[in-house]
Amino acid sequence: MATHILETEGQVCPFPLVEAKQAMADMDLGDELVIGFDCTQATEAIPNWAADNGYPVTHFDRTGNASWTITVQKA
Repeated sequence: MATHILETEGQVCPFPLVEAKQAMADMDLGDELVIGFDCTQATEAIPNWAADNGYPVTHFDRTGNASWTITVQKA
């Protein structure tokens, strides 16, 4: 299992989600994608996308006033 980091701070929605989808497509099953973002819409869009695709969210944390990190596993 590998961990991949995707930093999308400063990008407006939907680009954090678009980049997450692209990154996940190139990952192996069991790998985790750690996404750093500061787009408030992504706090709902990324977990909803993960749930719709059967990807478990293993970590979701607020890291600042308007920034978050979420870890999604490719399952």
